[in-house]
Amino acid sequence: MTSFSSDGDQLFQSLNAPTYSIAETSRLVGIPSWSVSRYLGGYEYKYFVREKMQERQKPPIISQSEEKSNYASFLDLVDLLFVKEFLKRGFSLQYLRLALAEAKEYLGTPHFARTEFYTSGSEIILKLPKDGNMIALMTGGQIAIPEIIKKLSNKLDFEDITKFGLARRWYPNGKRGLIVIDPQISFGRPTLNGHSIATSNIYDLYLGEKEKVEPVSEWFIIPVHKIKAAVQFEHNLWA
Repeated sequence: MTSFSSDGDQLFQSLNAPTYSIAETSRLVGIPSWSVSRYLGGYEYKYFVREKMQERQKPPIISQSEEKSNYASFLDLVDLLFVKEFLKRGFSLQYLRLALAEAKEYLGTPHFARTEFYTSGSEIILKLPKDGNMIALMTGGQIAIPEIIKKLSNKLDFEDITKFGLARRWYPNGKRGLIVIDPQISFGRPTLNGHSIATSNIYDLYLGEKEKVEPVSEWFIIPVHKIKAAVQFEHNLWA
């Protein structure tokens, strides 16, 4: 049984809590809702063999924090970011499904949302946490080129409280941006970094003030440029 400190246990629970609806997950990650549902829950498909209908089940890509839930956890959200990046590099869903299942045997946790995944050409490389050795999943192994981690590390913070080294914060516009998603702040909603105010609340007030930024800035006592960043972020989610 895994043992955490009280802080580690609380963090682990918040990272795994079902928080984001399928529609919200789709907007935040930039993946169609139907793909989000399939990646998290799998799907059934039908086909005919000699005029007889057959049914099969495709398993999910990601081992959802809460199986068959209609909500994604923060870790599910970040896992989907990794899946999106892997797909951009030409990896198939079947490859990702098998590679992640294999990685689970090494890591003890079924998440891409870690610091140990890399890509090298047509392979996914896993850095083992115990000895730092690099292995190529589904292959004989090669030296890793950390393309995906290098890209996503500019948008993610990783925790060091538990032994898993899981992602704990996501900066959708990069760490130099003003928006952060932290499951321990504002119930995991996107917020202005350093202010703990949900961007959706700022946007709602902005609409209520007939799309004027200055009154919103005065109300929250937040500089105008930060209010504009929150408004632009929300606008992009719904565009």
